[in-house]
Amino acid sequence: MRSGTGEGVTAPPGARVALGALIVLVVGSLGLVALDVASSPFRRRTVTAGLTVLLLMPAVLLGQYAPPPYRLPYRWRWGLLLVQAVLTYVPLVVFCHRWFSLLGFLAGAVLLTLPPLNSVPVALAVVASGPLLVHTGVVDSNRGSLTVLLSTAITASTVFAVAHLALLASRLHSSKEQTARLTEQRVRARIRQDLHDLVGSSLVAVVVRAESALRTEALPASARAALTEIVELTRRAQEEVRRISVPATPRSLTDEFAHVQRLLTTSGTAVRASLPPHLDLPDAVAECLRSLLHEAVANVLEHSRATFCEIALHTGPDQVRLTVRNDGVAAGTAPPSAPAAGRRGTGLVGLKGRVVALGGTLHAGPEDGGFLVTAVLPLR
Repeated sequence: MRSGTGEGVTAPPGARVALGALIVLVVGSLGLVALDVASSPFRRRTVTAGLTVLLLMPAVLLGQYAPPPYRLPYRWRWGLLLVQAVLTYVPLVVFCHRWFSLLGFLAGAVLLTLPPLNSVPVALAVVASGPLLVHTGVVDSNRGSLTVLLSTAITASTVFAVAHLALLASRLHSSKEQTARLTEQRVRARIRQDLHDLVGSSLVAVVVRAESALRTEALPASARAALTEIVELTRRAQEEVRRISVPATPRSLTDEFAHVQRLLTTSGTAVRASLPPHLDLPDAVAECLRSLLHEAVANVLEHSRATFCEIALHTGPDQVRLTVRNDGVAAGTAPPSAPAAGRRGTGLVGLKGRVVALGGTLHAGPEDGGFLVTAVLPLR
């Protein structure tokens, strides 16, 4: 099933500023086109049709350019891109040079929607289509081919720069949030471990020594009473240390899926998450899967340029499988079995020992132009 996001998606710092800048850019540019169309010597019906299309264009353009969390789902942006292409090229034949600035907006949308390897050639084709239409005489224009080429390229670059910077800011915000959460969890775990290993062992030694002294027959009554009180206080302290050392009840795996979905969505990464409707996993397995999910998503946010991430959890009668796949190869990562010398750790290297200790396997590395993390853990 597709898991929902249990937490609200909030706009990261700078998202509203970027959205405001995009609104001014889109509305201002289309306003200039509208004034040019309204003053053109066309029939009233033609002018009315052109102005109607221009009224629809802001919704189409902002649907393409809006930064997270206002960004539309990936499949919707593909549909809007097709609509935008139609609303750009069809009226261009009628309104000629008055409509040329919309080519730049289309090229910017191509750069923001298509995968990186395909977006640049298609955007260059859109930019070159203006001068080509003028040169072949399909579109009458009082502008030179070079003027059309430069104005289209400038508009496309401006649109892409503003929208892409907003997207990077959103991803940085999500990455910082995930990093802070991981750091907090690691510090708490280390403090609990230190309490258990250092303070706990010292208290045990105190109790043993005190009880040994109490078995001495020649011990005065006052000293015996004092030692008895020390034993009681130490045992009480032992219970407190044991209670503090036990990890707090973690969020369920379902809630963890919802949390990472929110982070990825806020960063502008399209995400598809699926997990069984009912999960009944051993505590050690569930905790290991949560840690793997934390680290895998942190790698997506910090080290990759992914536009899409798929997270899936499959359970069988004897094992559970977690896969995290993204379409942006994580920079500087390597399979956990062969970490590169001198590179930043991904956290997955340290988790491999934990997975192996539970009798499972962990694979992480580039695959089919993306990056894949797969963990298989036994349930018995």
